[in-house]
Amino acid sequence: MTLHFGIYPGGILGDEQGIVHPVRPDVPDRITEALDTLQGDTAGLSVRAYHSFAATVTPLEPPTPADPATYLQRGRKLDLVLQFREPSGELEGWLEFVREAVRTGGPNLASVQICEEPNADLPVVDGSIPNVLNALIEGVVAAKQEARALGHSVAVGFNAVPTFNPADTFWSELGTLADDRFRQSLDYVGLDFFPDVFRPIAAEQLAEVVTAVLTAFRRTDLQRVGIPDSVAVRICENGWPTGPDRSEQRQAAVLETVVRTVAALSADLNIDGYSFFALRDADSTAEGLFHRFGLMRDDYTPKPAFETYRRLINELGSPPVAPH
Repeated sequence: MTLHFGIYPGGILGDEQGIVHPVRPDVPDRITEALDTLQGDTAGLSVRAYHSFAATVTPLEPPTPADPATYLQRGRKLDLVLQFREPSGELEGWLEFVREAVRTGGPNLASVQICEEPNADLPVVDGSIPNVLNALIEGVVAAKQEARALGHSVAVGFNAVPTFNPADTFWSELGTLADDRFRQSLDYVGLDFFPDVFRPIAAEQLAEVVTAVLTAFRRTDLQRVGIPDSVAVRICENGWPTGPDRSEQRQAAVLETVVRTVAALSADLNIDGYSFFALRDADSTAEGLFHRFGLMRDDYTPKPAFETYRRLINELGSPPVAPH
């Protein structure tokens, strides 16, 4: 089973406090060159982008990257995340925002993720917003309805982070609210996970931990919502930041282990894709955990993990379609 690979190429990211802006602006030509190199001879590479909805907030969190269509060359398509950021939790305008995004994306749109980490109660993600479960369910249904009406093949899904707290009620609450409309509109459920980033894991245990997390996600969390095995799992965000006591060589080794473990589990757990976070650092001189997730430094010089990811994509990704 081949994996479809992707990457977030923007510079902006979020940490526990809010938005982290890169010290250097995005350089579209350098981004395109890096995407071309990573993609190699494979059929495509998903370009992950984020766009926020909030009817009563000014200014909004900026879309990132600023113009993702710039990077949709050589068969690359858009992996679009629509964030529900309306502080009141009111859905007015949200479903039209979702439908409009599907219409605007058109044939360049490979997938639409509704909400960003709705089970994580952090300021920059949607789990901190009231009524997020209803926004999630209705958004998934609206996105699929719009894609079907347009005749576009768009994978519609949502994502979550691993649950380690036995008292967490997200999956049981979603299971209570979810209906057949929602389940029949789902093409995938994404997992954002960052093993050995927030909790240290010994190198020799990493593959075992990744296997346990992915298996629990498929066999326990999704089953609580009645999401069948025919709905794919995909890794929407995974990465490992460099920094003080976090070597670039170790980043490359972690990436290799995680991707190979995901690939080995793909048939058994119906995993269809993997996307790395992120292409480059926000600030390669900062010591904070969130500033140096990139495969490249903030000036677009590659770290060893860049070549590792290029090689893995070439080995495990979808081969190009032969001309007729």
